[in-house]
Order: sequence, then structure tokens, then C-alpha cells
Amino acid sequence: MKELSYHSVHIDASLCDGCLACVRCCPTQALRVRGGTALMPDDCCIDCGECIKACSRQAVRPLTGSLAELSKFDYTIAVPSLALFTQFDPAEAPPAVVLEALRRCGFDDAVGLSAACMTVSETIEEFLTEHRGQHPVISSFCPTVVRLIQVKYPTLLDQLLPVLSPREVVARDVKRRKVVETGLPPERIGVVYVTPCPAKMVELVDHPGLDRSNFDSIVSIRDLFLHLMTAIVDVRRGGAAPPETESSAGLRWALATGLTESRSAEDMLSVGGLPNVVRILDDIEKGKLGRYRFVECHACPEGCVSGVLTVEDPYVARARAVRLIQTLPPAGDTDRDAVRRDYRAGTYRMPHRVVPRPMRPLHDDITIAITRMTERDRVLSSLPRIDCGACGAPTCRAFADDVVRGEVGEDACIFIREQRIQSMVGDLASLVRQQVHGGLS
Repeated sequence: MKELSYHSVHIDASLCDGCLACVRCCPTQALRVRGGTALMPDDCCIDCGECIKACSRQAVRPLTGSLAELSKFDYTIAVPSLALFTQFDPAEAPPAVVLEALRRCGFDDAVGLSAACMTVSETIEEFLTEHRGQHPVISSFCPTVVRLIQVKYPTLLDQLLPVLSPREVVARDVKRRKVVETGLPPERIGVVYVTPCPAKMVELVDHPGLDRSNFDSIVSIRDLFLHLMTAIVDVRRGGAAPPETESSAGLRWALATGLTESRSAEDMLSVGGLPNVVRILDDIEKGKLGRYRFVECHACPEGCVSGVLTVEDPYVARARAVRLIQTLPPAGDTDRDAVRRDYRAGTYRMPHRVVPRPMRPLHDDITIAITRMTERDRVLSSLPRIDCGACGAPTCRAFADDVVRGEVGEDACIFIREQRIQSMVGDLASLVRQQVHGGLS
């Protein structure tokens, strides 16, 4: 089992007031508040960014690359998430204008994802046609969902779609092409993903299905937004807009229902938002959804347009995506024979099986772990089981785990502390009474 040592979420202790908002929203119970400050003692963070959205003091921050890092490359290529195009008014800045603005922000080139989305869509159909394993197959394009399955649903890993995401396909192919065009060695060409969420940063450092990601760096939409706004004005002043490269079908991938709607199949299911994803994965694990061939899962409710590192309101961004889908040209014909040939050659498959990263056990030694389980049950039986969070843990069960690991004392629970104080007061009162009665006698 592979351990993940890097996370894209950082907690600034100087800004944290221990309000518990991040603890309560974490879907994998990876956060605690100790000594009035939030911390991440566990290895089960899935980098969903829910804690970033929940923190009103901005003490929880995403870690992404910076534009300054790009100076180490001789040639840089931006590959923006489709969500980037929904951050601007389509009438003022259609995708072609945004791509040109990226070039004016310092990138030597900018490449869209629509064509790769169509190729990968055909690849998925090929895979599903041949698939003889368990159903449904679960999409693997949202890294937060993949990480959630690694941590909480390892029995579902064999149902993950073993197909490369469009962004990884584009990053690989554009670098190969630019090596030929520029004559530069691959390490001098930087392919940069413009991301709507922090989870992509962890995928850069440790991709679950590749030896390494095809991207060399990642910057957030939020960090680029103001630069792009200025560059878009310059592009518009320059006169005629560049030719459009993105398609209506490609833009569907920015939405939570984009992939399944494009297939118009009754045996496909879409789900957005982590609570809903968890509920669906629970049902898949119980064998309830076997009649579906494919389930498309997004950690963010509206898909990538509602990623935590975007700028625009997610519902406004979704409305813009719908407008773009209506106005952009349709996708060109995909050479299905070529896609089928490349699929057979393994061009679009992830070379490695995604491995589990289950939540840490109570102890690596099974004998000690069993002893701790008994002790945990004893501690849990003494707790009120109301999951108030006052101890700094999200649930009473999580608190009991922390106690038997030796990370916190039982009296961190205010109810146990109050019981002990009352017991001490009672013992003290009893002692006083004994002394008084002894003196009178």
C-alpha cells in the first residue's frame, strides 16, 4: 500500500482560531483542533478543498505552483481546465480569446482540451464495450474522488476507469510535438495545467496511475485571473479574434453531467458533490447499482466549474458553460478507427493499477491493534455520542481512536471532564463531612 506524504492543503496556525469549521466539513475526518489550532495529524486527507471553502479566516490555504517557477523552462505551454473558460463572459472572452490571453501572459503557447475530450470519450466507449468486470465502472478523472476511493473504498479500486484523463493526454502529446518543433530537450519544455482545484497539485507530485504526471507545473485559476483579465483587454483591442479551437461537446466536460449527457445513455449516471458521491459509492459497494455501466463522479457539486480555486460564482459559471455549449461549434468527427487502434496499443490507458491508501490502523502490530480496539470500545461507551466536536475531533468515534493512540487524554471530552470534576467535588465533600463528624465526635 502506497503512502501519500504530500498534500496541497496548508494550515496557517497564526490565522487559525480553532473554530472547528474545517473539522466538521472534512469527508474523511482528517482534521483535528488541538491547542486551539487546526492540524492534520492523519494521512487520510483527499485534498478536496472543502476545508478551504469552510474557513472564514483563510487559515487553510491551497498550495499550487507559481508563475515565477516557469522561468526554469525555455518554452512553456499552458493547458487550461475547461472551467477557466466559464470565468469570463463568453460574449467578451470566448475560449479562443482566453487561450490567446494566456499566450500574452507569458506562455509560449496555450492548448485547449476539447479535442482530447472527444478522443477520450470514444476511448471510454471502447473500454465499456469490452469490459467484462464488475459494474458500474467509476470515472477516474476527478483526483479527489480517486483519492476518496483509495482511502475509504479500496474494494472499488478495480472498478475505476483505467483511462488517462484528457488533460494528461494533451500534456503528453503537446510536449512530444513541441520537442520536435523547437528542437529543445523535454526537460526544457514546461507543460503547465491551469487548475480549478488543489487536488490536481497532488496528482502532479504523485499520480496514482502513472510513474509521473505529464505536467511539469500547476498554477491556479485564482492566481492567473487578474493577469488574464488585463491580457483579454489587450487581445480585444488587437482586433479580430483568433480562430476558435474549442467545441460545444468538449465544454460539457466542465460540468458534473457533461460526460454522461454527451453519451445520452440510460445506463450511465452522474453525481456531483462529495456527500452525494459518498452516498453513491456506498451503494456501489453494497452492490445496488450494478445495472449502470458507468458512473461519472465529481467532488464539486457543479463539476470543475465550482472548483475551490475558481473565481466566479459556480452557478454563474455553470450558466456560462451552458451558453458556451449552445454557441461553440460542434466537435469535429473523431477518427474512430484511429482511436480504436490507439486504444488497442494502450495509448490512452493508465499503466498502473490504482492502489489503496486506507486510513491508518490503530497500530501496525495486529495484536496491539486488537487490544486498542477493545480499549476504544470502552472509551466510546463512556462518551455521550453526540459528536459535538468540542474535543477537537469530528466524532466521538474519532476521539476514541485518538485516545487509544495516545494523542489526547480522555478528559479532553468536556463531558468526561465534567463527570470527573463532579466526582472529585463529591469525594471532597464526603471527606469534609467525615472530618466534621470526626471532630464533633
